[in-house]
Amino acid sequence: MNWSFQLYSARNFQPWDKVLKVLREAGYKEVEGYGGVYADPAGLRAELDRNGLTMPTAHFAIDTLETDFDGARRIADALGVRTMVCPYLVPDARPEATAAGWRGFGERLAAVGEKATREGYGFAWHNHDFEFKALADGSVPQQHILDAAPGVGWEIDVAWVVRGGADPMPWIDRYGQRIVAVHVKDIAKPGEGLDEDGWSDVGHGTIDWAGLLKALRAGTPARHFIMEQDNPNDFARFARRSIESVQSY
Repeated sequence: MNWSFQLYSARNFQPWDKVLKVLREAGYKEVEGYGGVYADPAGLRAELDRNGLTMPTAHFAIDTLETDFDGARRIADALGVRTMVCPYLVPDARPEATAAGWRGFGERLAAVGEKATREGYGFAWHNHDFEFKALADGSVPQQHILDAAPGVGWEIDVAWVVRGGADPMPWIDRYGQRIVAVHVKDIAKPGEGLDEDGWSDVGHGTIDWAGLLKALRAGTPARHFIMEQDNPNDFARFARRSIESVQSY
């Protein structure tokens, strides 16, 4: 089990060499990449190596994965990425809000996953909240996505599951063996985090991370537990307080 940090959380606090130094000093061993850090993969890899950090997981947009997989593969190889993660689907690109529409998207992910597997990578889907909003028939998109792509892993973002109105525990119970990585994120208490989009440092919000980590350790093969806060006002504070919290559970 490894504590990682999603670099998107530090996008407003560059340069990256200083960010990576802070993460190393806070005790992280891994980071997770996203599109904003791929301009110079070799340069970033050198900074990671200098700070004793690895990047086993990284986010790649669906358009890149479907139309330029070789480009994604070159970035992944330069950075040492072993699991590619599709992180999001913008509203304009989402399918018709039906079970069939979301199964179709799952089939697209399955096709990417087959290519990734052939090339020696793991592949996973990362959820937000919209996948848990009920369709007209009462089902939810996440179920159709996962069921239509049985070979694709799941990087569960627990806080987005909660914001989507769902209880994460039944999802962990049902799909636990599909969960290959975890976004460790917390939701602020009422009246707090108003300048951070309602998020919190992990362990200082409303999510029972002590209980969830126990369940995730016991019921999933996940080994990468990735701190993320979408809009921190101080990424270094978030990084330090969050890893201190989870290490105490």
